[in-house]
Amino acid sequence: MSWTLMIHGGAGQMTRDTLSAGQEAGTRAGLNAALDAGAAVLAAGGAALDAVAAAIRVLEDDPHFNSGRGAALTWDGMAELDAAIMDGRDRRAGAVAGVTTTRHPIDLARAVLDDGAHVLLAGAGANAFSVAHGLPQAEADWFVLPERARQLAEMKAGGGTFDVEMKYGTVGAVACDAHGHVAAATSTGGVTGKRWGRIGDSPLIGAGTYADDRGCAVSATGAGEFFIRAGVGHEIAARVRLTGASLQQAADAVLAEVQALGGTGGVIVAGPGGDLAWGFTTAGMNRARATAAGERSVAIYGDE
Repeated sequence: MSWTLMIHGGAGQMTRDTLSAGQEAGTRAGLNAALDAGAAVLAAGGAALDAVAAAIRVLEDDPHFNSGRGAALTWDGMAELDAAIMDGRDRRAGAVAGVTTTRHPIDLARAVLDDGAHVLLAGAGANAFSVAHGLPQAEADWFVLPERARQLAEMKAGGGTFDVEMKYGTVGAVACDAHGHVAAATSTGGVTGKRWGRIGDSPLIGAGTYADDRGCAVSATGAGEFFIRAGVGHEIAARVRLTGASLQQAADAVLAEVQALGGTGGVIVAGPGGDLAWGFTTAGMNRARATAAGERSVAIYGDE
């Protein structure tokens, strides 16, 4: 039985000088726990779609990442959460944006996928859909942590400019299961101090999240506005499917396009043949991978 799994926990200015020993240890522990959750599904013969959801769920509860509990806060001090999930078998997808009460936004995105009537729900409607489908809810104080409030205050004091290279990042997962099917999932709190209902690339199918068995599965992290403009997820998959590019060639080429537009970030990619690739144009990217062959790695910095 062959399967592969890769996870990211955001790309940005993660260096040995900017992360404390405690932050580094917590990040590595979170990535390992997410790998364990996703790998358990795949090792039991489960679907890639279930594996990526299981991995993301772990990271949404971990305050070391910008997703779920510990999400970046809006200008008004709230957590507005975005998530998406996509099945490479038939390109079914579910996504939510600006949700505020669902404990695991990735489960809400999965509920949208399973319901099948829509692909993307936002705001109050997405919150109502969550309640109607019986998903666990949480109060604001579950999501809003003192560290994030401090970051928001610092950002406002510095003039209110977005930091597009946060060291706390979006989370994502891609996988190929034993049947050769791929899936992708992404979850985020967005950028600190976001206003006016800003939505980034994470919940947008074809931008921050995409999966197609004919090409590959992609989850992105970084400066969302640029990833939207480049259609990163779909563009990588299209290059693989239509030009015969390898996963790494496609990832590198599209990240170069994003960089030419003025944005930075990273991607993780899984192919239906079990191959994996990743790339980033920032100082570091929280990332981890595991395979049925027993390969396993966790890394943060660019020189790992």
